[in-house]
Amino acid sequence: MKHLCSPWRMTYIENHTKADGCVFCNAQTMTDSPENLIAFRGKNAYVILNRYPYASGHLMALPFEHISTLEELTPETRAEMMELTSRCTTVLRKIYRTHSFNVGINMGEAAGAGVLGHIHIHIVPRWAGDTNFMSAVGGTRVLPEALEDTYKRVREGFWEVGNGE
Repeated sequence: MKHLCSPWRMTYIENHTKADGCVFCNAQTMTDSPENLIAFRGKNAYVILNRYPYASGHLMALPFEHISTLEELTPETRAEMMELTSRCTTVLRKIYRTHSFNVGINMGEAAGAGVLGHIHIHIVPRWAGDTNFMSAVGGTRVLPEALEDTYKRVREGFWEVGNGE
């Protein structure tokens, strides 16, 4: 039997404690860094890396307000979230040379939302042939890059494509 090792995960496992409150609201109170994973802040919404990514560069666009559905958002916030989603695809296409994207919203528990109460849009970069045997057979994802490195590349990418104003 072959083994897949990811020793960098042990630090997270040993030190992880479930935070009180909403993980997205808590992240907003921190200075932007690899700790809170916020790559870009807009007026009404921001971009954050997914701490449990489906692929390197998995981003989320979400409002600053703790709101659970699209219809509760102001038109301005909905528009900014979509604009940020577009900016994310531009940034990811430039820094990762992605072939395609999955973009989606899991609104509510029955829809598979992992964080209830704070709506967010997932932007997942995709490449031809990236659904390899590990995901399909082993139920395991293999990421070629540490989350901290992804954060640095994405944050810099927003400035490089002229979207970090």
